[in-house]
Amino acid sequence: MTDKTTPAEEIAQLIEQLNHHNHLYYVKDEPSIPDAEYDRLFQRLLALESDFPDLVASDSPTQRVGGAPLAGFSEVTHERPMLSLGNAFSGEDFIDFDRRVRERAGQEVVEYACEPKLDGIAVSLLYEEGVLVRGATRGDGSTGEDITHNVRTIRSIPLSLSGSGWPQRLEVRGEIYMPKAGFAAMNDRLASAGEKTFVNPRNAAAGSLRQLDSRVTAQRPLEMCCYGIGVVEEGELPDNHFDTMHALAQWGFRISGYLERLSGPEQVLDYYERLSAQRNDLPFEIDGLVYKVNRYALQENLGFVSRAPRWAIAHKFPAQEELTVLESVDFQVGRTGVITPVARLTPVFVGGVTVSNATLHNMGEIARLDARVGDTVIVRRAGDVIPQVVQVVVDRRPEHTKPIAAPSACPVCGSDVERVQLQQRSAKGAAADGAAYRCVGRLTCSAQRQQALIHFGSRKALDIEGLGEKVAIQLSDVGLVKSPADLFELEVEQLEALEGFAHQSALNLFKAIQGCRGATLARVIYALGIPDVGEETARTLAEYFGSFDKIRAATPQILTLLPDIGDEVAAEIAHFFADEHNNQEVDRLLAVGFTLDNSGSKTLTLSLEELITRAKIPYVGGGSAKQLAAHFQTVDALVKATEAELSTVDKLSKRAIASMLDVLADESWVESLRRTEALLLDYGFHWTLAESRAEAALPLENKTYVLTGTLSQLTRSEAKAALQQLGAKVSGSVSKKTDCVVAGEAAGSKLTKAQDLGIPVLDEEGLLALLDEYGVSR
Repeated sequence: MTDKTTPAEEIAQLIEQLNHHNHLYYVKDEPSIPDAEYDRLFQRLLALESDFPDLVASDSPTQRVGGAPLAGFSEVTHERPMLSLGNAFSGEDFIDFDRRVRERAGQEVVEYACEPKLDGIAVSLLYEEGVLVRGATRGDGSTGEDITHNVRTIRSIPLSLSGSGWPQRLEVRGEIYMPKAGFAAMNDRLASAGEKTFVNPRNAAAGSLRQLDSRVTAQRPLEMCCYGIGVVEEGELPDNHFDTMHALAQWGFRISGYLERLSGPEQVLDYYERLSAQRNDLPFEIDGLVYKVNRYALQENLGFVSRAPRWAIAHKFPAQEELTVLESVDFQVGRTGVITPVARLTPVFVGGVTVSNATLHNMGEIARLDARVGDTVIVRRAGDVIPQVVQVVVDRRPEHTKPIAAPSACPVCGSDVERVQLQQRSAKGAAADGAAYRCVGRLTCSAQRQQALIHFGSRKALDIEGLGEKVAIQLSDVGLVKSPADLFELEVEQLEALEGFAHQSALNLFKAIQGCRGATLARVIYALGIPDVGEETARTLAEYFGSFDKIRAATPQILTLLPDIGDEVAAEIAHFFADEHNNQEVDRLLAVGFTLDNSGSKTLTLSLEELITRAKIPYVGGGSAKQLAAHFQTVDALVKATEAELSTVDKLSKRAIASMLDVLADESWVESLRRTEALLLDYGFHWTLAESRAEAALPLENKTYVLTGTLSQLTRSEAKAALQQLGAKVSGSVSKKTDCVVAGEAAGSKLTKAQDLGIPVLDEEGLLALLDEYGVSR
């Protein structure tokens, strides 16, 4: 505050600044200042409001924090009813709806505003003179509940309107929902705390809004998206829905990024197909689309029927959850030996298909669900995701249900099973720990052998054309192939003798097997089927290590230095290569003659300070590690340190000195530290090598590319690999953070969105020219 600025003026300025930054962060996803700067502004406002409580404004960001719990909710009567919508369950239903609209309107073509139907809770927000005065639920359409104290905590809801031109009294209607990522993170926190988790994001949003204690609501990751208006007084809005939504966006509201203005049934049904294809990739749940006659004058002429407007309809997607009965449970053995319980269900139509099987994940998930044979369960199917049992309807449990017992032996080969701790995602999105079982039979187990062969030859692994599931099982069953390395010893005559093979098909498969010797190191690593090692992790290992020798020698401490490799994945990799049988299989594959054309294109550096910190020495935190590294500079000097020398280290506490002396007296600890440093030197990760390394940045480092449409000269996988070779990240969806979109033939909604956002677009020739410019082979 300057000498010429009054407290009231500074508070007003801070409120304007903070509300502006809230809008950029929570509505537009375009933060313009660091969090630390925002916090400084917020703390300054808090201090001023504490000193001058009579200057606290209702639209101050400090007023979003929940207050004391309410005794109950009061009723709100909607001045204009919040009507429900009629439903269309097929394209024919919408065509009938459009015909009725055209007939009543006397028009040949009708313009519609189309947007996703968010699976959340409908709310009404009332603004008077630009300030939020009330929030209410839809309720029965005529009467809802006053939830003002809760909606004020949702940061995508403006407490006061931005800009100008808004009506003096304005009711905005929309959907409060919980994004998928926020829902999963919240369930993780609840599960970790031993609290009850939510079944789906809609239930979570509803439960959060009906909290009497708004401090609980404030902790939930809720968002609000506008879809319409109610009362409008003393002001004018555009004459159509589409433009009105964009006016609301100018005043500070979030509107759907998928809102489109379309004419006629052909364009609308194409929109349905496009959004259906994207549904499972969206960051929020939707259960359909809403089509509204765009012009308000035509809406008024069409009027209402019963409690639904004649000018709008919801085009519903096939249901993703249904009730059915758990008839039995079978146990299947996967590629890594993990035994997965599979629910056999009374067939039910869900997600557009008839489902009779669903995963139960592991015994831990069965215990969490308290699932028993004979139970009525809720099964969920979303797109291509494997159907899941997400809840047991305990109220419908019959008297004689049967508990589900863990297998005592492998159901395929009869080998012993071991209990292992696995970190998996539960059906609710929360982490479900352990209680899984694994067959120890390895490749003596036909199920593991077959799945290993299928994975080895799959498109993302070695991409062996002709080695599909049926052929892999056949080769295993007749005993020709007992491990992936056996594939390379097959002769054409052996393949030709198999049922269903002729000379040409046998020759084609033989050539495909022999031809994969030129595979990259990343592909071979992925093909091995190491638990938890997907494409990206395999590529990381190849890029930073460059050889199987280094990967096999890497300790978990070294592995966790690499990007996105945590303790669990590092332990799985180390465990895999600690097994003698696995190493023999790798040696056999290397003997085949793979070129493995990846010499390690990336490197990193671990400082001595980080090495000391990672050692997790009691009472030696980040500050102490920094002081120790600066004082001793080398591992050799550190491990020889005496008490007198440690006492001279600046700001090192007595407890830290005592702790250091304890670990330095442990010969095995000292040897482990020396061994880790030796590996850092061997791998080029040592701090003394950092200055001598002049690594040039890759040309597309930190750039995000998106591929869409069909390419004629490259496969999608080849194009992705080529871009990654230049350092680019290849994403599956377009956002404001996308740097470039590569569009082939028949590019769809991703291209449209890129054009709308002004993102550069390359056609296939442009991509090829880019790859040629940097000498990328293709």
